[in-house]
Amino acid sequence: MTKKIRVGILFGGKSAEHEISLLSARNVIEALDKNKYEPVLIGIHKNGEWFLHEDLSRAFLNADNAELIRLHNAKDSVTLVPKQSGNPLVSLSGKALNQPLDVIFPVLHGTNGEDGTIQGLLKLANMPFVGAGVLGSAVGMDKDVMKRLLRDAGIPIAKFLTFNRASIKKSSFSQIKQELGLPFFIKPANLGSSVGISKINSEDEFQEKVEYAFQYDHKILIEECIVGREIECSVLGNENPIASLPGEVIPQNEHEFYSYECKYLDENGALFEIPARLTEEQVSNIQSIAIQAYQVLCCEGMGRVDTFLQKDGRVVVNEINTIPGFTRISMYPKMWEATGLLYPDLIDRLIELALARFSSDQTLKTTVMLDKMPAVTDL
Repeated sequence: MTKKIRVGILFGGKSAEHEISLLSARNVIEALDKNKYEPVLIGIHKNGEWFLHEDLSRAFLNADNAELIRLHNAKDSVTLVPKQSGNPLVSLSGKALNQPLDVIFPVLHGTNGEDGTIQGLLKLANMPFVGAGVLGSAVGMDKDVMKRLLRDAGIPIAKFLTFNRASIKKSSFSQIKQELGLPFFIKPANLGSSVGISKINSEDEFQEKVEYAFQYDHKILIEECIVGREIECSVLGNENPIASLPGEVIPQNEHEFYSYECKYLDENGALFEIPARLTEEQVSNIQSIAIQAYQVLCCEGMGRVDTFLQKDGRVVVNEINTIPGFTRISMYPKMWEATGLLYPDLIDRLIELALARFSSDQTLKTTVMLDKMPAVTDL
C-alpha cells in the first residue's frame, strides 16, 4: 500500500482574517483525497497558540456560519522546532507525535500568516510548504511595497499615497483630494479580505476612516478610485506559472465596492461571472498581466491577481493575494474549475509544487567550497 502524504493544515492565526482562514481551511480539508493524503489539523488561536486538532468534526464551532465560526478548544499544544530530519512538530503537553509531516499547507490569510512570517518559520524548520516563499509573501502583503514594484515594472496601477501616523498629520484632506480626486479609498497597507477599507466621498468621514484603517496597521494607503469592471485571475506555478480563465466580481445590494461584508456576510452581496464575459483578446491580456505581476512580485505556488478593466480596455492591477480564499464561494478555486482544473486536482498540484520547490532547494549549497574558490593571487 502506498504511504499517504501527511499534510499539516495550518489555519486560524493571529489576524483580523482569522475567521476567513477557518472557512477556507475547512474546505481544503474536506477536499483532500483521503486515499492519498492524511491531514494533520493545526489550529492557531487568536492569541497565537498552536493546537493539534484530532479531526475536522472537532476542530470548528459554528462551522457553517461566517460570523460565528470559532476554533474549538484543544488539549494538545504544539510548536514547530527546526530539525534536519524527523518530525518538526513537537507537543508541549508531553504527548508523543510519532509520524513526521511531509508538507505544510498554510491556509492563513492576512498578517502573521500571509506576510512571510510563517513562511520564514517553515523555512527554518526545513519543511516543504504550499504557496509563496518569504519574499513573495512579504511584498505581496504590503500593498505599498507591492505597488511600487509593479509601478517600477511598468504594470499599470492606481495612483496612491502612503502614510504612517506621523506623516498623515503633515497632510490634509484637500491636498489628498487635489492629488487623487474624489472618491478615494483608505486601506491598511498590510491586510486582506477588504478588512479596514473605506471609500471616502467627503471630508466629513475622512478623519474617522483614517483612524479606522490605523486600527489594523501602522501604515495606510490612500488610493484613487478606479472605475472599471472587477476582474480577477488565478495564477499557479513556480518558475513557469500559468493563468486561469478570469472571473468577474459584480457587487450587489447597494455595496459600493467588494467589501468584507459583501464578500463573507451577505450571501447576495455579489454576483460572480466565471468565466468573465470577455473577448479572447481581453482574456489573453489579463492572463499575461496577471502572470507578469506574479513574477515581478517573486511569487510561487499560487496567487490571485485582482484587476480593473476600464472602458478604454486598459487593465489596472489592484493587488495580489498569495494565499487566496478557499471557501465554497472563493474565486481562486472556482476560476480554476472553469479552466478545467477541479478543486481536488488543484490541491494535488499545489502540494506537488511545494514538494518540487523543496527538492530543488535541497540542491543548493549551504557551505563554501574552499577548493573551488580562486586563489588570492588570481583575484
